[in-house]
Amino acid sequence: MDHIVKKLSEIEHAAEAVVEHAELEKSELEERIQNERNQFDKQLEDHTQKELNDIHKGLNRQMDEILARQNRKNQTAIEEIKKDFEEKHTAYAEKIVRRIIEG
Repeated sequence: MDHIVKKLSEIEHAAEAVVEHAELEKSELEERIQNERNQFDKQLEDHTQKELNDIHKGLNRQMDEILARQNRKNQTAIEEIKKDFEEKHTAYAEKIVRRIIEG
């Protein structure tokens, strides 16, 4: 009977050792998985930030091109108005004076 009790005690100790070892491995595995998850999250965040920066740069470049094009159009329109005024300012002045005089 003592022999059976001794064997059961040995089995229980062995089972406890297996459980302790499994818990230790579980803890190590959880830590490794968390580290991998953190690394993945960091890589994803970096990639996403790079993509957003690229999009932002592209949109800024497009906006600069549109503004430059609009600025050229505005400058052309201003030059045409100035040219028209230079060529016809006397006629405009005469027309204004005539309206004032004629009432």
